[in-house]
Amino acid sequence: MQKVSANLNKKASKNLEYLLDEEFSEALKDEEFKNFVSQIKLKRETLKKYTSNLLESFTDYKLSNTTHHYFDCPTKVKGYVYMPKIVDGMLEFSYVPCHCKKDFDQKNKYHENTMLFDIPEEVKEASFKKIYKQDKNRYDVILWLTEFIQKYKKDKHQKGLYLYGNFGCGKTYLIAAMFNELAKSNVKSAIIFWPEFLRNLKESFNSSVKSEFSKKYNYIKKVPLLLIDDIGAESTTSWSRDEILCPLLQYRMDEKLPTFFTSNLDLKNLENHLAITNSGIEEIKAGRIISRIKQLTENKEMISVNLRK
Repeated sequence: MQKVSANLNKKASKNLEYLLDEEFSEALKDEEFKNFVSQIKLKRETLKKYTSNLLESFTDYKLSNTTHHYFDCPTKVKGYVYMPKIVDGMLEFSYVPCHCKKDFDQKNKYHENTMLFDIPEEVKEASFKKIYKQDKNRYDVILWLTEFIQKYKKDKHQKGLYLYGNFGCGKTYLIAAMFNELAKSNVKSAIIFWPEFLRNLKESFNSSVKSEFSKKYNYIKKVPLLLIDDIGAESTTSWSRDEILCPLLQYRMDEKLPTFFTSNLDLKNLENHLAITNSGIEEIKAGRIISRIKQLTENKEMISVNLRK
C-alpha cells in the first residue's frame, strides 16, 4: 500500500513539475519578460517555481518605467513596485519605491522642517504660487512676507508679524506659504493653533507623562520660526497667560527668534481679552504680554474676502 502511495506522489510531483515548466515556457515567449527574468541570476529550475509572482512583478516593472506623477502612478500599489530579490538562493518579493515616489518624497522633503499642530492639511501645502491675489487689500502683507524671506536669509534676527483681520481671509495660509518657502532652505518652523495647543499642553501637564509637556513647550520656544495662530480665540487663564505665553515670548524676545501671530483682534482688543480671567481684570499682566508682542513683531491689518465660504 505504501508503494502505491509513493508512486502516486511521485507521479503528482512529475505532473506539477511539468505544469510549472509549461507555464514558465509560455511566459518566456514574451521577449520583454524573458529579458526581465534573465537579469535574475538563478537557474531555470528555481525561477519556474515563481512564474506567477514574476509575471506580477514584471507588470509592475513595466508600469513603473512609464513617465508619470506620484498621484497618477499606475502600479498595483501606488508609488511602489513589486520586485524580486535573491535571498539564500531563493526569491523573495517585496514592494520598493517607484521612481515617482522617490521624486515626490525628494520634492516634498522640506515639509519635514515645518511642525503643524491642529492646523488644516491644506496649510501644509501652502505656497505663494497658490495664494489668492485678486484682492488688493492682501498686497501689502504679501510684499512684507516676500521681503522677510530675503532679509531672513541674510540675518536671522528679524522681527515677525502680528497679522490681524477678519475671519477666513487667509492670514494663516500666507504666513505658512512663507514658512514653506524658507523650509526649502532647511529652516525649521512651527505653526500652532493656540487654543488647542494650550488644551493639549494642559492635558499632558496633568498626565503622568509630564515629559511630553516639556518636549512640546521647549520645541516651540526654541524653533527658529514660530506662528501662534488665532491668539485671542482661547479662554484666558492666569496659567496660560503668565506661565505659558509670557515666558515663551520672553525667551523668543531674548533670543531674537522671529515670532508671528494671527488673530481676529487688534492689539488693543487682544490686551482686553488677556486681561480678563477668573481672577478678575488684570490689566498689568495683559500689558506685559502686549509689550512683548510689540517687541517681537510689526503690526499689520488685513481685511479681505472670506475664502472659507
